[in-house]
Amino acid sequence: MSAANPLTIAIVVGSLRRESINRRFAEALTRLPAAKGIGFTWPAIGDLPLYNQDDDADQPAATKRLKAEIRAADGVIFVTPEYNRSIPGVLKNALDHASRPYGDSAWAKKPAAVIGTTQSPAGTALAQQHLRNVIAYLDMPTLNAPEVYIQMTEALITPEGTIGPKSAEFLDSWMQAFVAWVERHRS
Repeated sequence: MSAANPLTIAIVVGSLRRESINRRFAEALTRLPAAKGIGFTWPAIGDLPLYNQDDDADQPAATKRLKAEIRAADGVIFVTPEYNRSIPGVLKNALDHASRPYGDSAWAKKPAAVIGTTQSPAGTALAQQHLRNVIAYLDMPTLNAPEVYIQMTEALITPEGTIGPKSAEFLDSWMQAFVAWVERHRS
C-alpha cells in the first residue's frame, strides 16, 4: 500500500442491531496498527428491499448505491454474526442484490475476507463457512488463512474501542494478511 494510492476497504456488517457486537468488533478492527492508512467504507444493507429478480431491469436506488460502493472498494471484509448456523438474511439479501443481474456483479474479482464474533466458543465458524461458499460462487478471491473464529468476551474490545491485548497481535496479523491479499489482487 502506497501513500499515493491507499487502499479502500468496504466493511459489510451482517447485523442490523443498534448495539451489534459485530459492528463494534468491525470498528475495533479498523483501529489495528495494520489498518493505518486504509480508507474504510461502511456500505449500508438494511435499506435494501427483499431481492426480487423482477427488479433486475430497474434496480432500486439502494441496490445501485450498494453496487457503486462495492465497486469503489479495493476489497471487502464481511463481518458476520451467526444466526441458526448460517449468515443473517440481511447479508444474503445484500449479496443477492449486488450480484444481479447476471453478468453485472459488483462482487466479482473483489478480494474478500470473512470474520465475525459471537458469544459462543465456536465463534461464527458455521456462518463463515456458509458465507465462504456463497462468495466463492460470486468469484471473490477470499483470504483462507488465517481463519478467525472469535468468541466475544469483555476483554475482546477495550472501553476505548480497540482490540484488547489478548487478541490484538493475532488480529493485527490477520489484518496484515488481508492487506497483502488485497494488494495481490488489486485491479
